[in-house]
Amino acid sequence: MSAILGLDEQIVNEICENVNSGFIAPANYNCIGQIVVSGEKQAVADAMKMAKEKGAKKTVELKTSGPFHTKMLQEASNELKKELDKIQFNELKSKVIKNIDGKEYSKTENYSDVLALHIISPVRLVDGITTMLNMGIDTFIEVGPGKILSGFVKRSSKDVNILNINNVETFEKLIEELK
Repeated sequence: MSAILGLDEQIVNEICENVNSGFIAPANYNCIGQIVVSGEKQAVADAMKMAKEKGAKKTVELKTSGPFHTKMLQEASNELKKELDKIQFNELKSKVIKNIDGKEYSKTENYSDVLALHIISPVRLVDGITTMLNMGIDTFIEVGPGKILSGFVKRSSKDVNILNINNVETFEKLIEELK
């Protein structure tokens, strides 16, 4: 996997279509100007080179162990689907945004199908952030180490509150701030 910075979605898609040294596809549409590609090692290397030739500000090879969010993980998606089909899902009581298209889950969707698709579909984080902003969401909370997702939100809108939880102390502080 490799992050490509400074190119728009159309150019990155064209790069992936024109690489002929192996499988490659967009895997994460993180924010405007940052797209991650995923696939076979040589194809990723070739895409990085092509991206620089097309004017990318930077390309960064990511330390991952597989071609995540691509059809190369179809078998894993199929196995997850078999397990998810054993679960009875309750109706959602909150709005939940899907990473595969940035849209809200509908009441009629088959959750097993959608969740299994997450393994083989690109993450459309930028679309999900846009959907939440359009819904009037003005506070985002990132849970976990680092602030990478917070940075993606900041690039999408400066008019939001971004909070981070990375340990018990920051969790307790957040609870106090929200009271």
